[in-house]
Amino acid sequence: MDAARQLERYTIDDIYNLPDGQRAELIDGELYMMATPNRIHQRLVMELSFRIRDYIEKRSGDCEVYPAPFAVFLNADDKLYFEPDISVICDKDKLTDEGCKGAPDWIIEIVSPSSRQMDYNKKLFKYRTAGIREYWIADPMKQAIMVYNFEHDMFDEYSFYDKVKVGIYEGFEIDFAGIRME
Repeated sequence: MDAARQLERYTIDDIYNLPDGQRAELIDGELYMMATPNRIHQRLVMELSFRIRDYIEKRSGDCEVYPAPFAVFLNADDKLYFEPDISVICDKDKLTDEGCKGAPDWIIEIVSPSSRQMDYNKKLFKYRTAGIREYWIADPMKQAIMVYNFEHDMFDEYSFYDKVKVGIYEGFEIDFAGIRME
């Protein structure tokens, strides 16, 4: 390969210059186009977002819940840009009109066929090293939820028939069996 030819590197400016309706994420200068989510994906985003927001509001909590599309800038450079399916941010100083500057406290990604490698590998590594407290991967195809509690260096796996404990909130669990998937 010619040394003069190098892999093209993208920045957040390239994200903002995408055509209307086109979504992408940026990891270490590589652009990853995002497919339109399916109905089950969207149902899970809505149900989980509602349950989390409801829990926070009933306890007069300070955290805020943002479903995608919502920009997360994990660090100060222009080579990382994420749109997690659900972001929970407890430090309001991280919130700007553009999105979240820094690590959210809790991120949930709903796996799609096109996002599998990203959610299980690249995002897991980036989220862990950025200081996110908790990361869930909900996989409708496997009917499984992987829960990474980075604060306590713990990992648990659940099914879509289980009650899943939320690590950042004492006593909060989400009953996946109660979420209608059809």
